[in-house]
Amino acid sequence: MQQIRRSGERGFANHGWLKSYHSFSFASYYDPQFMDWGCLRVINEDYIEPGRGFGKHGHRNMEIITYVLSGELAHEDSMGNVETIPPGDVQRMSAGTGVTHSEFNYAKDAVTHLLQIWIEPNVMEIPPSYEQKTIPLLDKQGRLRLIASPDGAHDSVKITADAKLYAGLFEAGQSASLKIEPTRKAYVHLVKGQLQVNQQLLHAGDALLLADEESIEIDQANDAEVLVFDLAAN
Repeated sequence: MQQIRRSGERGFANHGWLKSYHSFSFASYYDPQFMDWGCLRVINEDYIEPGRGFGKHGHRNMEIITYVLSGELAHEDSMGNVETIPPGDVQRMSAGTGVTHSEFNYAKDAVTHLLQIWIEPNVMEIPPSYEQKTIPLLDKQGRLRLIASPDGAHDSVKITADAKLYAGLFEAGQSASLKIEPTRKAYVHLVKGQLQVNQQLLHAGDALLLADEESIEIDQANDAEVLVFDLAAN
């Protein structure tokens, strides 16, 4: 089973200082056909204006991954972490029993462009925790590089969820293949450029939802950046 979710079909919210595209139902955007996909609950593509951001707010029992595409994001939380997230880093926050944090773009003249991802945990009420790692660009070039996993394999961040997240950068002539169990679900989100996935042509912001598939085949790339999720079907 394959289903394309086009970029323009996503929910959209314009708050002035924040423009946000929602792949799944979120806040005031509601679509009963897109509540989640397996244990993947949220992919928000956010553009934060200079000098603005999210004030202190709370989360509970959710695995939250932040993937910055351009600009920088300043993070501060109730665990005592004060960090800056640049492009190339992957940040993981396990909300567990509860955490508060803030996220700001302190630049004077640059928009921060990021993806915030929520994955439902497979263990509830754990102590909150934080992790951030730099993923070298070369590690993602022409291949799918594991960046988040249940066991922290291959220097990925460790999430308390039955899910794996891969990131890849693909130019013309480059391709990749990823085996998946047909009992699981997969989700492919194209961040930028153009890419063919399982013979489906995707453009920036598009996604491909997969079930009952045995592999993900990537080719026909044009300056592409992609995220691939291997997910518990729930």
